[in-house]
Amino acid sequence: MVQTYLIVISGPSGVGKATLTHELLNRRSDLVLSVSATTRNPRPGEKNGRDYWFLSKEEFEQRIKENYFVEWALVHGNYYGTPEPPIRQQLKQGKNVILEIDVQGGCNVKKIFRDQSILFFILPPVFEELFNRLKKRGSETLEEIEHRLQTAHLELLRQDEYDYTIINDDIERAVFQLMDILDRRLSNSHGKKSEH
Repeated sequence: MVQTYLIVISGPSGVGKATLTHELLNRRSDLVLSVSATTRNPRPGEKNGRDYWFLSKEEFEQRIKENYFVEWALVHGNYYGTPEPPIRQQLKQGKNVILEIDVQGGCNVKKIFRDQSILFFILPPVFEELFNRLKKRGSETLEEIEHRLQTAHLELLRQDEYDYTIINDDIERAVFQLMDILDRRLSNSHGKKSEH
């Protein structure tokens, strides 16, 4: 049976995780997206079941009690989690599953799916770029942006727990690096390579 993987894309807020994930899904037919659950409000254009499963705080906490999530975290005042049943089902069907999740969540996934995960930590070209990207996004207040930047400092300390680091200074170049590593890892799943 062909080995299938959980591919984790993590990094601080504003680093471009969603854009890179979207590009990978567009360019690779062997990947499917794991849709995370959250208690945060939808941003303009986001749809329930496509971008996230939007749950109430009570619904989310009930699912935590039911061990429904492979990982979950309280981030910036909202819950985020990765539903486990759909992931197990997709892996059984021979699909590689891509997860775009926070750093804490990525480290939790690695503990559970150690031999079946490939973790990518996405870095900004310079830290100050995160502020510019978050401000440009226009979906957070300055206070929320400041809080996200404080979290980003802590997240950057955990990048060594990931298999690969990719600097997102140019979308095309970052996507090329991701695709190149995935091509090699998915075509030759013997042993773990560590390159940066």
